[in-house]
Amino acid sequence: MSTLARLARAEWGSLYLAVRGAWVARRWWAVPMTFGAVCLTGVMHVVQNQSWGYRVVQNLGGVRAEDPLWPALLRTPLSLFVPALDLPVWGALAQILIVFGIAEMCLGWWRTLVVAYVATLAGSLYARVGIALGPDHPIGLPASDARVVDTGPSAAVVGLAVFLGWRYGAYVTAGVVIVAMVVEVALKENLAGKEHLAAIVAALALCAGSAWRQRCSRARGGSASGAPPIQS
Repeated sequence: MSTLARLARAEWGSLYLAVRGAWVARRWWAVPMTFGAVCLTGVMHVVQNQSWGYRVVQNLGGVRAEDPLWPALLRTPLSLFVPALDLPVWGALAQILIVFGIAEMCLGWWRTLVVAYVATLAGSLYARVGIALGPDHPIGLPASDARVVDTGPSAAVVGLAVFLGWRYGAYVTAGVVIVAMVVEVALKENLAGKEHLAAIVAALALCAGSAWRQRCSRARGGSASGAPPIQS
């Protein structure tokens, strides 16, 4: 086996086995949520490009930092599946199909949605904090960003990529994603780039929480197995 193949196996071997196992066992039934998400995103794209549909989609899934908090929170789950108007829709569809698909096969549909939602929510809430801090703060944002429509799956995709990289030992891949997002902000400091960093922080917090739960579970298991027998 070549050095490159060994490195690839060490980096992606566990992830590949998880994906392959789910695919062999269930084929396309392994990713029903992903297909639903792709279809929903496609429908949202078609509707928001109709003369009558843009306002409907924005009322259901459009999020801006200037919006009242509770209506924005209600719209946030659907905002994952509303493609950004300034980006090609095929990019959003490809991100969902590939990253959501891999995550669903590895984590299950509900864990995938939880990680995706937490990452998206972190980005949306960061926008409010950043605008409140102002442009002079290192992590602040200009007031004009409050009017930017904040939709699309990109923050969720970044969060899922980092979480999967940690969960399955693809640490180099997760690191590359993090570095790429940092470079994005350094080269083009905008709302989307900083929201991606917020999504990464949220994903790393989920990783830390999952690791803590695993350690606690192992500790409880060790204590139970090592407990002395009860004397009658």
